Amino acid sequence: MSPNPGPRPESSAPDGAAGCRLLLVRHAKAVPKDLPIDDFDRALSKRGKADAPRTGRWLADSGFEPALVLCSPARRTRQTWQLAAPALKDPPPAVYDDRLYNAAPSMLVAVLAERGTGLGSLVLVGHNPGIHELAAGLCGSGPADLLERVRAGFPTSGVVVVDVPGGWERLSPGSGTVAALWSPAD
Repeated sequence: MSPNPGPRPESSAPDGAAGCRLLLVRHAKAVPKDLPIDDFDRALSKRGKADAPRTGRWLADSGFEPALVLCSPARRTRQTWQLAAPALKDPPPAVYDDRLYNAAPSMLVAVLAERGTGLGSLVLVGHNPGIHELAAGLCGSGPADLLERVRAGFPTSGVVVVDVPGGWERLSPGSGTVAALWSPAD
């Protein structure tokens, strides 16, 4: 991903029912799929273990203060959040929800709507292709260069920040504005 013009921690839509801010995080680089281990139990690779704390530092440096983390219970997603969270001044509680493991965008939206009620900002740590499809589908507006980057792909340890007016219950295709985008390659 190319350089980021910088996050916009202030938004017209990060507070509760007036709107929400979604911080999508793709898990860090994991060990190869061809190893004789169940996919759910795949751990982070050496690179992933180095990149995940960088994700946490970017979130902290950007001033994002999520109220809750929704995380797939797969080993690589849990490890990603556990390595990222210490960088935050006041890490939010994490919920490991089985429905988020390799979930389709429709399931991710259902979990966000259910668990996000009353919260202004959430982190969702998940897997491709679902998390990329969710980001690309939600982001209907924002700076053209960021929209193009969101649609192009979602690298490991990457973060896509999406502002959605109307709250979690109103998440729908094109309803979000991409506010920031970051990856370790930036």
